[in-house]
Amino acid sequence: MSLPTLDPDLLRAFVAVADHRSFTRAAASLNRTQSAVSMQIKRLEERLDVPLFRRTTTQVDLSTAGEGLLGYARRILVLNEEAVGRLRERKLEGRVRLGVMDDYGTAIVPPLLAGFIAAYPRIHVEMETGLTSIMVERLGEAFDLVIAMHAEGHERGQFLCREQPVWAAGPAHAVEQADPLPVALYPQGCLFRTWAMQALDAAGRPWRLAFVGHSLAAVEAIAAEGLAVTVAKSRTFPPRLRRLSESDGMPALPAAEIRLHRAPDMARPAALLADHLAAAMGQAAELC
Repeated sequence: MSLPTLDPDLLRAFVAVADHRSFTRAAASLNRTQSAVSMQIKRLEERLDVPLFRRTTTQVDLSTAGEGLLGYARRILVLNEEAVGRLRERKLEGRVRLGVMDDYGTAIVPPLLAGFIAAYPRIHVEMETGLTSIMVERLGEAFDLVIAMHAEGHERGQFLCREQPVWAAGPAHAVEQADPLPVALYPQGCLFRTWAMQALDAAGRPWRLAFVGHSLAAVEAIAAEGLAVTVAKSRTFPPRLRRLSESDGMPALPAAEIRLHRAPDMARPAALLADHLAAAMGQAAELC
C-alpha cells in the first residue's frame, strides 16, 4: 500500500492552527473561513489516520502525533516555497520594506533573508532596525512587514517564537554591591525599559538610569565595561556579557513573544517574504 502524500495546503492550515491554537485565528491569518480550515484539518487527519489536535470547548492543543508532525510540516513548507520560487518565480520583481528589532536584524534575520533572496533574486528587501513599537504603527505607510516584540498574550500579528528577557552585565561587574544600581536601557517605548524599571521598583532595588542608547551595540558596550547592567533577549544574548538572575539580586522579568505584523493589502513579494520568515523562524524555534 502506498504512503499518503502531504498536501502543502493542508500542512499550511495545520501549522496555522498549531501556531494560533485556535481555528478562528488560524482562518483569519490564512484569509479563509473557519469551516474551510476545519475541513482541511479533517482531511489531513483522515489521510494520516491519526488525530492531530486535542479539542475542548476552551482551547486547541496538539496531540502527540501533531507534535511529531509540526517540525516536518514547517520544513516541507519551506522547501516547497524555495522550490516554487526557484523554478517558477525567479522573475518576480518588487520591493519589500521590513522593520525589525536591532538584535534580530543583526543575528536572526540576515541568514533567513539570504535564503529568500537566493530564491527571488529580483525582489529587493529594505530592512530597517530600531524600535518596532513605532514601526507597527506605520505598517502600510513605511513598512510592509514588522517583526516586533510584545508581552505574552498579545493577539495582533502572527506568533513566531517566545523570548525571555535576561539581566546582563560585564564579566567583572559586582552587581550586588552597586547602590544605586546603574542601568543601561533603550529609549521610551521599549518594552524592556518598562519591564526593567517596574521590576526594580517592585523589588525595592535602588537604581539610576546611567545610559540610554538607540543602538544595541552601544548599550552592550556600556554593560561590558562594567558601567551598568542592561536587559537582553535570551535568544540573542551578547557573548561578552554574563547572565544575571535572582541569585545576583536581580528581580525576575516577564516573558515576551515575537510576532510578525503584515500590512493590509500586501503585494505578492511582501506576502512571500512574510511566509518565508514565519516558516523559517517557526522551524528554528522548534529546534531550540
